[in-house]
Amino acid sequence: MLKKIDPLLNADLLYALRAMGHGDRLVLCDTNFPAHAIAKQTVIGGLLHIDNTTAAVATRAILSVMPLDTFIGDAAMRMEIVGAPGEVPPVQQEVQAEIDRAEGKPWPLVPVERMAFYELARRSYCVVATGERRFYGCFMFTKGVIPPDAQ
Repeated sequence: MLKKIDPLLNADLLYALRAMGHGDRLVLCDTNFPAHAIAKQTVIGGLLHIDNTTAAVATRAILSVMPLDTFIGDAAMRMEIVGAPGEVPPVQQEVQAEIDRAEGKPWPLVPVERMAFYELARRSYCVVATGERRFYGCFMFTKGVIPPDAQ
């Protein structure tokens, strides 16, 4: 255990979060996402886990240490519902609330069509599987920067 580090952030995930650079993308996925197959194609090359928790709780843990990219408009993305792209289900509303809380302000959670989401996921830095069982609990976060300390 480490002080002030969420215990859901295991060693493998902490390594990936630390190794990611500005502009690298992390995929946070539900239990129905083809996580293993897509993760093999990422920079990390294997699947990471935050097991037995929801997408919102996993988002809270990840964003407790990872800044979102402020230089782009789609630093937080969600998978659109097939046939209802404007619908935002409870799982996505919960993640939206965690993003807003982490950033201290409303933050856009940009919808991405399902197949386009899969394609972006294949080019991501890593895929993190959660225990989220609700449909459309799939998200992508782009890492930002931490400014230098003021002198």
